[in-house]
Amino acid sequence: MPNPLITAWHRVLAQVARRERTELRVLLVSLGVLSLAIAFVYVADNVIQGDTRDFDERMVRALRKADDPGEPIGPVWLRDGALDITALGSPTVLGLVVIAVTGYLVLHGLYRTGAFVFVASCGGWFLNWALKLAFERPRPSLVPHLRDVSSSSFPSGHALTSAAVYLTLGTLLMRLATGRLAKFYCIAVAMLATLLVGVTRVFLGVHYPTDVLAGWLIGLSWALMCWMIERALERRAGLKREQRQYQKRD
Repeated sequence: MPNPLITAWHRVLAQVARRERTELRVLLVSLGVLSLAIAFVYVADNVIQGDTRDFDERMVRALRKADDPGEPIGPVWLRDGALDITALGSPTVLGLVVIAVTGYLVLHGLYRTGAFVFVASCGGWFLNWALKLAFERPRPSLVPHLRDVSSSSFPSGHALTSAAVYLTLGTLLMRLATGRLAKFYCIAVAMLATLLVGVTRVFLGVHYPTDVLAGWLIGLSWALMCWMIERALERRAGLKREQRQYQKRD
C-alpha cells in the first residue's frame, strides 16, 4: 500500500515541475515576441530610410518577364493559382473563416474560446489598419498590378492578418487535437497558408518583399501574444475546462 505522505509529495513535485515548464515556455515566447518586434522595427527603419529600395525593386522585377513587365514568370496556371491563394488572406475570406470557426465553437459550448478567437482576430485587423495608417508607403509602381488594391503598402495586410488569424487558429487546434502528429499538422497547415499568401502578394506585384516580411513579423508576434493571453486566461476564464469538456464529448 503506497505511503500517503510519499504520494502527496510526488503530487506536489509534479505540480511544481508543471509550473516551472509553463513559466519557461512563457518566458521563451516572450523573448520570441520581443525579438520579432525588434526585427520589425529594424525592417521598418530601413524601409523609411530607403535602404531596401534596390532589393525590393530587384525582387519585384525578377518575378516578371524581361520583355513584358505585365506578365509574370512561369506558366499561366501559376498566375491563376497565385490569384486563388492570395484570396485566402483577403478580409472577406478571413472574415468568413473567423465567423465560421467562432460559430462552430459556440455551437459546441466553447463560448469563451469562441469569444477569444473572435477578439484576437479583430485585434489583428485593427493592428494592420493602424500600421498602414502610420507608414502610408505607396504600392509598387514598377510593374502592373495583377490584383486591384487600394490601401497603402507597408506592412502587407494579407501577410499580417493571415498570420494573425491562421496561426492563432492553428495554435488553438493544437490544443484541441489529440496526438502529436495531429498537433504538428494543425500548425504546419497554418504556417503554410501564411507563407503562401505572403509570397503571392509579391508575385502579383502589389507588395514589396519587405512589406510581406514586416507583415509576417507583426502577425506572428500577435499570434504569439494571443497564445500567451490564452494561457493566462485558462484558469481565470475557464478556457482549459471548456477544451477538456469538448475532448471528452468526442
